Amino acid sequence: MATGFFNVPPPVNEPVKGYAPGSKERLELQQQLKSLRGLELDIPMYIGGQKVRTGKLERIAPPHDHQRTIGHFHMGDASHVTLAIDAALAARTAWAALPWEHRAAVFLKAADLLAGPYRARINAATMLGQSKNAFQAEIDAACELIDFFRFNVYFMQEIYKQQPESLPGMWNRLEQRPLEGFVFALTPFNFTSIAGNLPSSAAMMGNVVVWKPANTQIYSAQVLMELFKEAGVPDGVINLVYVDGPTAGDVIFSHRDFAGIHFTGSTGVFNGIWKTIGQNIANYKSYPRIVGETGGKDFILAHRSAHAKAVAVGISRGAFEYQGQKCSAASRVYLPSNLADEILGYVKEDLASFKMGDVEDFGNFINAVIDEKSFDKLAKYLDGAKADPNAEIIAGGGYDKSKGYFIEPTVIRATDPKYVTMCEELFGPVVTVFVYDADKFEETLELVDSTSPYALTGAVFAQDRYAIDLASKKLVHAAGNFYINDKPTGAVVGQQPFGGARASGTNDKAGSMLNLLRWVSPRAIKETFVPVTDYRYPFLGSEPAEDLNRDKGL
Repeated sequence: MATGFFNVPPPVNEPVKGYAPGSKERLELQQQLKSLRGLELDIPMYIGGQKVRTGKLERIAPPHDHQRTIGHFHMGDASHVTLAIDAALAARTAWAALPWEHRAAVFLKAADLLAGPYRARINAATMLGQSKNAFQAEIDAACELIDFFRFNVYFMQEIYKQQPESLPGMWNRLEQRPLEGFVFALTPFNFTSIAGNLPSSAAMMGNVVVWKPANTQIYSAQVLMELFKEAGVPDGVINLVYVDGPTAGDVIFSHRDFAGIHFTGSTGVFNGIWKTIGQNIANYKSYPRIVGETGGKDFILAHRSAHAKAVAVGISRGAFEYQGQKCSAASRVYLPSNLADEILGYVKEDLASFKMGDVEDFGNFINAVIDEKSFDKLAKYLDGAKADPNAEIIAGGGYDKSKGYFIEPTVIRATDPKYVTMCEELFGPVVTVFVYDADKFEETLELVDSTSPYALTGAVFAQDRYAIDLASKKLVHAAGNFYINDKPTGAVVGQQPFGGARASGTNDKAGSMLNLLRWVSPRAIKETFVPVTDYRYPFLGSEPAEDLNRDKGL
């Protein structure tokens, strides 16, 4: 067998295509949308090398046009979860033994396929299934996932390179073993890149995976599974099942070979998972790895020295891109009294220019929220704000689900800094503003830090460097991703590793080496070249006779 020390291609962030009128990428994407619009896909589960169809069909409809059917997926049950675990464990030995450069090649190929022939397809599927506009789909489903593949391969190489020192006569080595068992990947609707990264990052390190996506992301998840297969991921390494959460949990968290979970979703669900794992801890071969990125109540705080227009754009983009359905989206804003009216004036101008509607109209900045449950929840908050004397809707506030689940981008101004929409996670295009006395910046920092149990992202706008320094120190635990004079969204793989603490998760930083280290179990090896042959250490030797006589005074 040929061997060598292999260096993977240096990773570079994938350039974002512009989709300007008349551009090649725009025409390709429009053609792909047109093609998918005329189909009703039949979407199976992928277990081992089999496409599994149960006949229990669930309908898929675009959130922005819920009367149109674009496909059906085959719903599974507990037996399919068991089959997926069995398939994963059957594939484990061969996959773990495969030289790392071949695992690297699989995911480098996946990156190139996604950058080329799969790009329009994954973007179109994300647009239709998750109601993202062309640009939001491009930065997510294409660019970020390409970056995850390429950078994670590089991080894998760097992890394997890290070795201990060796003294003369010995050789110390460090192996990075895959976890003993299978990994469960539980992925959300809002980012196709997260849905692709959670199973692939664990698989890349030699693990086998059972993957359950959110039902509202299955339309693009099946494209990812086809991508994995074409890239060369062997049968059984990543298994895709469609079951409800409790059904999956009952089987997976009671299985002796459960080795870890890679999760993105709600804090409540993650807390329940952690509790279940704890209750079952005696059943497992080893302590499972628990990696999760959960909720957020992300903030923008402006200092009296901030540039008003920059703050306004930070709000307009940070709160309303992808309908506020990013874990990192700005949801609460603190404005100084000297700038509040100017900033809010600019925000109102921006909102007045937003177009909202179908993703296939590339002029629409705002599309639909993901489903009726989300729509009804947001509508309830808006109705509450309209009736509450402590709140005023100063922009937006409308909603309509006759054709799609459309919520107008909305700005609520609250007189109470602990008003309900300043505290609770909404996950929609609604931002709440509190205006504070511009002379009470430090007190407001305390307010920002204590209002929410979450600590995912946050942004501070200021020109005063002392204010920036003070905010950085006072808010040190308030955000795992902290932005200075920029919106709190848009973390880039390899540049801003993503994750938060407190109620926002385990802060294992997707898009960095830190995350990949959770999917390996190191083994330290010491080899001694010439072993000792006498158990006696030097200190056990007898004293020379002349030294003994001298000690006795003889």
